[in-house]
Amino acid sequence: MNRRKFAAALAGAVALSGAVLAPSAHATGAGTQSATAACGQVVGSVTAAGAHTGATVMAGTPPTTGAPGSTAGVFKPGQVRLSTTFVSEPSTGGVDRSGYVVEGDSLYYRSYNFNEGGDAHVRIGGGWSSYTALEVAEYAEEPGTTSYYHRIAYGLRSDGTLLRWNLIGSGWRSAGSATGFASVKSMVLISKTRTYDTFLANTRGGALYTIRIPIASPMKPIVKQVRTSTWQGFETLIAGRCGKYGTLLIGIDKDARTANLYAVGHANGTATVINSLGKVANGTYADPVYFRWTVYAPGDQLNGD
Repeated sequence: MNRRKFAAALAGAVALSGAVLAPSAHATGAGTQSATAACGQVVGSVTAAGAHTGATVMAGTPPTTGAPGSTAGVFKPGQVRLSTTFVSEPSTGGVDRSGYVVEGDSLYYRSYNFNEGGDAHVRIGGGWSSYTALEVAEYAEEPGTTSYYHRIAYGLRSDGTLLRWNLIGSGWRSAGSATGFASVKSMVLISKTRTYDTFLANTRGGALYTIRIPIASPMKPIVKQVRTSTWQGFETLIAGRCGKYGTLLIGIDKDARTANLYAVGHANGTATVINSLGKVANGTYADPVYFRWTVYAPGDQLNGD
């Protein structure tokens, strides 16, 4: 989908209808050491001043962070609470960037390419003050395979309710909910397929779980424990593909302003292989919001489960 056309259509739709959304009250196992060492993930942030940043975390001994890039003036200072993955798509005069954020009680679609004058900041709807996590799973079959596409949003509310919406055109259509996730501290998308999406989540008690959500209705998540303890220190998890079926996982501890890197094998309950690659060197993680930068589907394939 052309992001500029989408942004224009979305702005028009919201202008015509003020009720678009009112939510309810970058081998099995992580692979060889050499393969893991070649993996990297672009970690993004929204600073307190409202800038967008991006820096590549590379697996190594120790893991390292590349020189960060920054774009000022993307948001007003201190407004953004939550962010989905942001897509970066090259254009003839720069880079188109787009994603969703929660500012206060409202959900917004944000798209910009300041080099070409692109600057869309569209309010989708209110009722988001109680949400603690938000992500959009945008899935397309890999080139050369049967054509299939979906965009599905997931939001976790503070009462432990996980909600789902189908994103069709400019609208968010409710696609079910499930309760029982009040202990979740953070969650990250690790798999997108034709039939299900899967999140990896850590709890306040330190456990680590996979949450597989079949695309079919009604919404019935399948939860499997991966680890029982020691994961409570991370306020944010960021994940990207490493190898064909593995995941490069970054855990950010905002209190310590540090990040740890893990190579995670294909999800298999408590038998899942998780190798600690150590603390990320030369990086300070002091921004209020972190997220993943990626490319437009089908280039972004997550096969962690």
